[in-house]
Order: sequence, then C-alpha cells, then structure tokens
Amino acid sequence: MDVQELRTKTPDQLRDQLGALKKEAFNLRFRQATNQLENPARIRAVRRDTARVMTVMNEMARAAAKKEG
Repeated sequence: MDVQELRTKTPDQLRDQLGALKKEAFNLRFRQATNQLENPARIRAVRRDTARVMTVMNEMARAAAKKEG
C-alpha cells in the first residue's frame, strides 16, 4: 500500500479501509493461534498498513483543524 495512494482517498474511504485491515488482523491472529497461518509475514504487513492509514487520517484531521483555526 502506497502512502500517496492513501492521501488521495476521502476520510470515509480511509475509515472503511481501516476497518477492513483491523478485521484482517483479527483473522490472522486467530489463524496464528490455531496454527493455520500460511504466511506469518502478512501480520506485520497488515499492522504497518494500519499504521499508515491512521497516520494519513491524523494528518488530514490536523490539517482541517489548522485550516479552521
């Protein structure tokens, strides 16, 4: 997932993507606990993608607050 791609999305799209990533992270943790996980590196990738989405959302919120005040 590219940060430039995330910056072009609307806040609603980012929230939807964040929800999907959190759901995927839950499923991956569940599979890991039951020893059914094929690709353990995917957990790290999902965690980093979640952080990227949250960072872009916080940047947008900070920019909007600065614009108002």
